[in-house]
Amino acid sequence: MPISRRALLTAGASALTVPALPRLAWADDMPILRAAPSNAQLAPEGYGTTPVWSYGGTIPGREIRVRAGERVRRRFVNDLPQDTAVHWHGIRIENAMDGTAGVTQDPVPPGGTFDYDFVAPDPGTYWYHAHARSWEQVARGLAGPLIVEEGEAWAGLEGAATREATLMLADWRLQEDAALHEASFGDLHDWSHAGRLGNTVTINGAIDARLPVQRGERLRLRLINAATARVMPLRLPGLAPVLIALDGHTIAPRAAEEIVLAPAQRADVVVDVSPEMDAPLPILMDAGRDEWIEIGALVDGGETPLPPQDGPVRALPMTMDHALDLTAPQEELLRMEGGAMGGLRRARLGGVDRDFRELVAARRVWAFNGVAGDMDDPAFRAPLGRTIRMRLVNDTAWAHGIHLHGHHFEVLSRGGRPDPHRDRRDTVMVMPDEPVEIAFVADNPGRWLLHCHMLGHQASGMLTWFEVG
Repeated sequence: MPISRRALLTAGASALTVPALPRLAWADDMPILRAAPSNAQLAPEGYGTTPVWSYGGTIPGREIRVRAGERVRRRFVNDLPQDTAVHWHGIRIENAMDGTAGVTQDPVPPGGTFDYDFVAPDPGTYWYHAHARSWEQVARGLAGPLIVEEGEAWAGLEGAATREATLMLADWRLQEDAALHEASFGDLHDWSHAGRLGNTVTINGAIDARLPVQRGERLRLRLINAATARVMPLRLPGLAPVLIALDGHTIAPRAAEEIVLAPAQRADVVVDVSPEMDAPLPILMDAGRDEWIEIGALVDGGETPLPPQDGPVRALPMTMDHALDLTAPQEELLRMEGGAMGGLRRARLGGVDRDFRELVAARRVWAFNGVAGDMDDPAFRAPLGRTIRMRLVNDTAWAHGIHLHGHHFEVLSRGGRPDPHRDRRDTVMVMPDEPVEIAFVADNPGRWLLHCHMLGHQASGMLTWFEVG
């Protein structure tokens, strides 16, 4: 039986409970975060296990949870056959701890170690993942949740959630024997289109995942899209989800019938489970062309129902200064070019202007501002404390999730119209012919990556950097 979208719907007889995400065990000197080959039951029961790469032996990697202002300390051990590094996605940390191989640190060789030690300043939903050959290593399983709890109590207050759960969504391309389809790693056809899309979606490593809930409870769901390419539109019918945070950043609570997560984006939503719940409540994803499939469900955990909360959802504490001085910003442009049907004829690579045939031979089919992933020079430089206003223009036929390292930005406008919410994010999806304006304060010194988080796009040209200070 081939693994397919249909398998997502027919695996109900062997439904898996969403596994817990245990904290890492502490070593005598520093907690160990180990990357190594392992196996996971990604396909439905009846199939064999899938050989994967994982952090700590689980898919996803074990949850790291701290309170805002506390330190994250991990001795990373590389037991893989490739060089690698760990990126702490969305956390505003010092440049040396960002975990981008070849930019902020040397890659960690097989058998090597690297000590990560940084303060997590901002509460929110973040994650960690490989940042060397990430188009392959993340697709093999190297990702896990990083949760930074609020410094002041929120859960349990009037209008707040009574409980929370972290749901890490991942996209896998499996063969008929449930092994990863390794022959397609690095496929340039995939990279020049939407990216390497899978045929199986898991929640916390489980297909058709079952999340036990208590009837009557108000539940906070931390949703993380850990896919390498798949955009995930999500619906929670019967639950009327309320958004309270995006990419770890507090927003004023607002209804969200549909939650769209580009790769690397996160959303925190609050849902009220009815005391009269009498059937599983599905988690739906649009697999493409308005084909909504069930990837999991909330199920009755069998506990005594709680009295329901009738009032509005309480906002999370606002912990970051959202004021931006836009009177005289430094103006920058990021133009996305190339890909299938993109008409890229020439771009700069290795300091030399190359024609399209040469670019394809070098496996570069995308470009930023006419540069195909050439890392010799930065996209721009900014003095410390300067406000940057950047226009993101997508001249391609495909969506792109643009991620800034080390900084958070505010979304000012889309398609030439002011954004009504002006959310703070670290990753923004830019649709074809819909320019997006963002702004941020360059307040974190160092060399920082700026790239598309469709990781095949990044590997084939959509990668640059900027320097602060």
